[in-house]
Amino acid sequence: MDLTPRTSSDNAPLAPRTKAKKKWRYVAMLVVVVSAGGFIVSQFLTSAIDFYCNVDEIGSRVGCEEDRRLRVQGNVVEGSISESANKTTFSLVFNNKTIDVIYDGDPGGIFQECIPVVAHGRLQGDTFEANRIEVRHSNEYEAANADRISESEVAPCSQQVG
Repeated sequence: MDLTPRTSSDNAPLAPRTKAKKKWRYVAMLVVVVSAGGFIVSQFLTSAIDFYCNVDEIGSRVGCEEDRRLRVQGNVVEGSISESANKTTFSLVFNNKTIDVIYDGDPGGIFQECIPVVAHGRLQGDTFEANRIEVRHSNEYEAANADRISESEVAPCSQQVG
C-alpha cells in the first residue's frame, strides 16, 4: 500500500490569491446589495413625505412647491361643492387665497361647506388633485391643533359649523 501524498492539481491547496479574489467578490456583492437597499428606502421615504401647507403657502413656502405631494389645509368654500361622474369638486380658501380641488370619489362622512379640511394630493396646473380628504371632527384633533383651527376659521360662511 502506497501512503505517499498525491501531488495532482485536484488536491493542491487554493492559492492565497484565489481566496483573496473570492473575498473581494463577496465584499463587492455586499456593497451592491446595501447600496440598492439604501436607494430603495430613500426613494420610498422621499415619496412618502407629504408636506403640510395652507392654501396660501403653495408655491411660496419651502416644502410647498407645486411639483410634489402635499397636504393642503383650508375651508371648503360655500357653494363650491359639486359631484359628477364619481368625482367631487370644491374650492378651499385660506387667508383669502383659493384653490380648486378635484377628489376622485365621495368624501362622505361629515364633509360639507364651511368646514376646515385637509386634502392630500398633487397640484396639476391650477387644480389640486386629491386622493384623500380629512375632515376635522374630533375633540382630540381640536385639542392638538387649536392654533391651526383658529387660523383656518377666517372664511365667512352663512352656515353654522359645530
